[in-house]
Amino acid sequence: MTQSPKVCDHTSVGMMVWNDGKLLLIERKKGAKGFAIPAGHVDDDSTFEDAARRELGEEVGLKTIKLELLLDIRKDNPCRREGGSWHQWKIYRVDATGELSRSLEETKQASWFTINEIKSLSEKTEKYIRKEISEEDWENAPGLEVVMYELFKELRII
Repeated sequence: MTQSPKVCDHTSVGMMVWNDGKLLLIERKKGAKGFAIPAGHVDDDSTFEDAARRELGEEVGLKTIKLELLLDIRKDNPCRREGGSWHQWKIYRVDATGELSRSLEETKQASWFTINEIKSLSEKTEKYIRKEISEEDWENAPGLEVVMYELFKELRII
């Protein structure tokens, strides 16, 4: 029996976890290419906050201590789910505890990045947007996910 494709619920949460001046970024195995903060759909959770806690645990094994809403914005951005062309994003600053333990199923890698490293990734994303980097080169060595690049600009991280 074939499973029907998931339908986009147009809701996304992103979690900014800082540690000693470095931001936690992941590279996904599926979906958009590039580095991003841990993020995901709200799906069946009752609130954005519940989804933020769930996604942080699923993707990087951290437990949320405190959530602080930083940004609530609608962004046009493609989704690998059916019907997904935009999302209502809520980005949280998260105080978390636990050992970083990335999901081997969902992520290629998870690591802490300095602001300078994030700026370097953003410069690569700008080149990709301008089509100065091929799709093949982007897949092999991406910058920030395009939507993350846009959200980081909104948050004045880059």
